[in-house]
Amino acid sequence: MMRHHRILVGFVTLMMSAFTVVFCTLPRSTYSDLERRDLLRFPQFSWQRLRDGSFTQNVSNWFSDSEPFRDAFMRGSMEFKSLQSFKTKSAVTFHAAPSSAEAEIVVVPEFAELGDQRDIEEFHNNVNANAKMENAGVIVVGNAPNARALMAFKNKNKGEKSFAQVVNSYQKTFGPEVNVYCMIIPTAVEYYCPLNAESCTDPEFPVLTELYALIDTAVQVVDLYRVLGEHVDEDIYLRTDHHWSPLGAFYAARQFAMVSGVKVPELEDFESDTIKNYVGSMYGFSKDVNVKKSPEDFVYYKPLDVDYTTVYRKYDLDEAYQIVGEEPAHQGEFFVKVSGSSSAYCTFMGSDARITQVKSNADCPRRLLVMKDSFGNAIPGYLFGSFEEVHVIDFRYFTYTIKDYVEEHGITDILMANNISHVCSGAIGSAYKKILK
Repeated sequence: MMRHHRILVGFVTLMMSAFTVVFCTLPRSTYSDLERRDLLRFPQFSWQRLRDGSFTQNVSNWFSDSEPFRDAFMRGSMEFKSLQSFKTKSAVTFHAAPSSAEAEIVVVPEFAELGDQRDIEEFHNNVNANAKMENAGVIVVGNAPNARALMAFKNKNKGEKSFAQVVNSYQKTFGPEVNVYCMIIPTAVEYYCPLNAESCTDPEFPVLTELYALIDTAVQVVDLYRVLGEHVDEDIYLRTDHHWSPLGAFYAARQFAMVSGVKVPELEDFESDTIKNYVGSMYGFSKDVNVKKSPEDFVYYKPLDVDYTTVYRKYDLDEAYQIVGEEPAHQGEFFVKVSGSSSAYCTFMGSDARITQVKSNADCPRRLLVMKDSFGNAIPGYLFGSFEEVHVIDFRYFTYTIKDYVEEHGITDILMANNISHVCSGAIGSAYKKILK
């Protein structure tokens, strides 16, 4: 018995020594392909940071965030969990109705005319499929190779009122000289959540109707709720990522063009390109191996017969993703060739931390400013043939004032395009208010 204890102690000591060597001597990870993000960098030292304790705290965060072979360890953990059928405490499993093995969707009829953008009816699906609640509020529907991961919508902060107020303040600030549009983007869970998993997410329809009632009638609402509902049987949302697909963004851009009275894009005006074997952010969020084993095609569209040039003003970020500098303006490609299929959504402009200006040969003197979160990245490319200039900023990365920017660049139209989760967070309303003037 004593001999067995010694063997066990020796084995544990050897394993701990091996982990110590790995974590303290081998090169540390700088990017997580699994989580689709840059990992924390070693913090900059200052006496002030040392005194207030933030330096040592940031060193601790860096050490745990940038461990060697981070993704390999996480993948191994997920594979083990899958093999053992292990479920966390928050896991809830739903079973499809015995008579329905496949997901079944009821499609809302096509609308013949544009109609009142605020007069919408609730979308009802009839999706019957196996589903389980995984990490980070992710509902995984079905199994590989066709699993779909849905980020649950939880309206905890109730930020829709403050968002509507700031949208109204933009319209009042610019008056009739600038057209202000509000596009609130529903998320995939509203359309693809199985009926027996609806208790895991809040409905988005009531929030949208409340927002539409709060937004001033002088602001032009671009409703996507029913538009996307008309196309739920198409690939308008990515199965393995929290974003919509470029096709979903096309229908949004088309709706905006109709509302704003500019040239309406048609899909044949674009050439498609495909990135194979895309597995997006939801694999890292859910920690579910079924998502990893359900790669999809990432199909995006580039304009034909439109001459355009793209100029970027890129921000430099520190280890906490705070802006510390700005690079000089430089010309680049709007559709960036990404390295590896996992970065496919970065095809549009490459990242969020930049100001983008696109000038085209469009036969229209109007100039559009798109104020967005990452969902909005996929919209501008469809509008190069509709506006002579398209400007793009992200509310998280902008160091100027919108009022000055609009005046300097002769902006005629402002489109505020943000997903509903951001809209309800409260933070976005504060950010838009801060940069207005």
